[in-house]
Amino acid sequence: MKLFLLFRLGNDHYALDAAEVAEVLPLVTLKQMPGAPGWVAGLLARRGQTVPVIDMTALATGVPAALRTSTRTVLVHYRRQASEPPRLLGLRLEHATETLRCAPESFADGGIDPGIARYLGPVRHDARGLVQWVRVNALLPDHVHAMLFADDLALPAP
Repeated sequence: MKLFLLFRLGNDHYALDAAEVAEVLPLVTLKQMPGAPGWVAGLLARRGQTVPVIDMTALATGVPAALRTSTRTVLVHYRRQASEPPRLLGLRLEHATETLRCAPESFADGGIDPGIARYLGPVRHDARGLVQWVRVNALLPDHVHAMLFADDLALPAP
């Protein structure tokens, strides 16, 4: 059995492997990143590091996440390849208030090519309807990865 953090994009349910989740924060104020794609919500300072945050609703639908009490900033362990050390990446997620415990094998290939949404993984059917697994390591296109992780700058102490 594996634990997943559930969230929604519109009425659809999605899941993140909880092993990839470093921390779940309330909705936080971010420093904007001029010149970044609109779905890059900004930067936050966390334990002396700058952490880029992407808005999953904006990435998937083009509309920013609603700023409500169930919207969370979820820090995940992001790595492009298994051989790389993980880096923190923030995800702004709507309705990120539930978890799901199930066998990973209960997710199956949906049979549809996700195209540029390569982060969309297999699906599972339960009482919520279809729940789709989001692959953290496939969230960022190459050019955005290069922009957000050009170097590992630490913020100076205040």
